[in-house]
Amino acid sequence: MRTRPRLRTILPIAALAAVLSTAACGESGSSGTGGDDAASGSSASGDACAPVAGDQLVRLEDDKKLQTVDNIIPAVSAQAAAADPDLITTLDTVSAVLTTADLTDLIDQVDNQRESAVDVAAAYVEEQGLADGVSGGSGPVAVGGANFTESQVLANVYAEVLNAAGYTATVQSVGNREAYLPALQRNEIQAFPEYVGTLTEFLDGDDAKAVASSDLDATVQALTGLAQANQLVVGEPAEAADQNAFAITEALSEQLGGITTLSELAEACSDGSLVLGAVSECPTRPFCQPGLEETYGLEFASVEDLDLGGPTNQALEQGVVSIGLVLSTDPALAN
Repeated sequence: MRTRPRLRTILPIAALAAVLSTAACGESGSSGTGGDDAASGSSASGDACAPVAGDQLVRLEDDKKLQTVDNIIPAVSAQAAAADPDLITTLDTVSAVLTTADLTDLIDQVDNQRESAVDVAAAYVEEQGLADGVSGGSGPVAVGGANFTESQVLANVYAEVLNAAGYTATVQSVGNREAYLPALQRNEIQAFPEYVGTLTEFLDGDDAKAVASSDLDATVQALTGLAQANQLVVGEPAEAADQNAFAITEALSEQLGGITTLSELAEACSDGSLVLGAVSECPTRPFCQPGLEETYGLEFASVEDLDLGGPTNQALEQGVVSIGLVLSTDPALAN
């Protein structure tokens, strides 16, 4: 992960259909499982790591630390924080209890159990006792939430806790970071559930160097200074983190000898037969295709343009792509 917008915009279902149609026509990366040579890890056949369909997905360990930390952290407009220091303190109570397992479960309830983000957030606040012991708030607070499940749930959790503390909090759905961050800086919205590494790199804005890293404390320290310089205040990071990650099907993992890391994938797939499924920004983002090539030495037969979540997961399961960009909190990876 480097400087980039958070890669969670939802593409039309037609995007996946187009890829499936292409695969059916026998384009690169869709020639099947690779047969006996692939099963033995051979790189001579040219299809050792072609897509293999399967119902179960395996998240590959980023053993060379290509991705940075991306823990959840409350971000508040500097104007709102100066007017009411209790605002960030109240939001920090969420950070104190929120875990990655919690976050995955909350997403699962919305995406798979078809509950509303509002109801799921309210139940979580009650279950964790987050409404207890918060007080002293007053006045309206607009909490921003981006247009993906995780952000909507977190925004509603923030709003529930703020309301319990005495504020009048509402959730405002917003677009991408380029659109909502200026609104937060201008105090048009007052709070937002952010991501440590992604926000750090976005505020730094220099593609030539990486400020965020796999060191949480160092990245938060860098973020605190960048936030201050950009009319923002950040609170305490949660244990909960949602990093960009990469997954393959369990069937492909087993075919390649039970691999579990990106380094093992690179060793098994030196023939360049991998088909990568990822968002449109991937070919130019250092954390994505360039990072996989430079850090791990991976080579790709093709890169299919797919959104995170359902479209990428389906493409993996149906044998359209070999490896897909996923989110670490995706419930599909927990099964």
